[in-house]
Amino acid sequence: MFSLRHNNNNKQGNANFGALRRRIGSLALTLLLSVTAGAFILGMPTTALRAQGSSALASENLHWVTTWSASPSSLPPGMLPPEAVTDAFTDQTLRLVLHTSIGGNTVRVRLSNTHGNKRLQIGAATIALQAQGSGVVPETLTTLTFGGEESVTIARGGLVFSDPVAFTVPPLSNLAVSLYLPQPSGTVTTHLAAAQTSYVAAGDASMSEQLTAPTEIPVWNYLTAVDVGRQDDITAIVTLGDSITDGVGSNANLNNRWPNYLARRLLGTDNEPDFAVVNAGISGNRVLQENSPRFGENLQVRFERDVLALSSVSHIVLLEGINDIGMANMFPGEEVTPDEIIAGYRQIITRAHARGIKIIGATLTPYEGAAYYTEEGEQKRQAVNAWIRTSGEFDGVIDFEIPARDPSQISQMVPSYTVDKLHPNDEGYKAMADAIDLTLFD
Repeated sequence: MFSLRHNNNNKQGNANFGALRRRIGSLALTLLLSVTAGAFILGMPTTALRAQGSSALASENLHWVTTWSASPSSLPPGMLPPEAVTDAFTDQTLRLVLHTSIGGNTVRVRLSNTHGNKRLQIGAATIALQAQGSGVVPETLTTLTFGGEESVTIARGGLVFSDPVAFTVPPLSNLAVSLYLPQPSGTVTTHLAAAQTSYVAAGDASMSEQLTAPTEIPVWNYLTAVDVGRQDDITAIVTLGDSITDGVGSNANLNNRWPNYLARRLLGTDNEPDFAVVNAGISGNRVLQENSPRFGENLQVRFERDVLALSSVSHIVLLEGINDIGMANMFPGEEVTPDEIIAGYRQIITRAHARGIKIIGATLTPYEGAAYYTEEGEQKRQAVNAWIRTSGEFDGVIDFEIPARDPSQISQMVPSYTVDKLHPNDEGYKAMADAIDLTLFD
């Protein structure tokens, strides 16, 4: 097996802070729901009321937990895919498919115009359980509102939350969020490597049970989080990283990223989760630098938006840095040292601890054979991993290198675990998730 360390410094203080934060959040939500629940219920479709009921909205003990997220990357105009460029959508409906971790009986969604170059109009929005392909389960199709209105305009660079709505979200289920865009969209805020098929259809099809002649797209646009209301102390683990956390190399639509496998482990046989598992990976992302919008802002820039702004976060698993090492060989002047990467980690650790959040460091997986591999880079990877294992600055360590590496050639990934010597396949991602000591999240 491999080494797992657990640093319990400030454990009690962090736990108390997290509990206080959840109580404050519950009080605020209670006030909101007591004022607006009636309006929300009146605005819901009759079918949704029959199917979902209104009990969740009346609860006095709800707190929000993010069950799913997608961190915005972006693409400059002229780059593929075409669904992610300027004014890609006009009088069209996006049906975005996502896979939850935990469930709940109340839901809200977060929409982002982070990379927009103008205001974005959402003409209508709905949520439903996915049936198959672009189809949804009819009795679950539910209108989303924003301040009691069925449309909303999102400022350039801004975001909005939908109103809370009674809607049963099963754990480990596929949801379909539909957004009607009546006006030219401007530059699209997108998550590029979704490993999930979503859909685009003509006109306002937000209430359609099945889309007519939809176009398939491999990205998530505008939708950056889904929260569920819980009446217990469930919190969220944010898996923070690059393409290996994003799930590149896994089979599309099977939800076999390592965070998905972790969510299934945490759900267990009793169908009662211990934690939500939220994915904040961006393919190509780096701790310190960025050179393309497709890889997202560097970790220092996006940490507040993609992690701290999510609901009821108690733990972070950080697996990032291999692109800082490898991409330095591709972009002159962007070389980094292990000490510089470690300094970046320390900033993220400090910011997490300031919010009472535990942060667990994960060792970088082998990459010999990848296009940007060098022997010098391998030495840097080993130095970074040694610090992660021994520094004691993280609240715990997951040694992903051990299950991923080939015992006969430790600078390489197990051949049967990888699609390209850098990214794991489904089997590799499962091995990573199976290697996690779940007591790290106690």
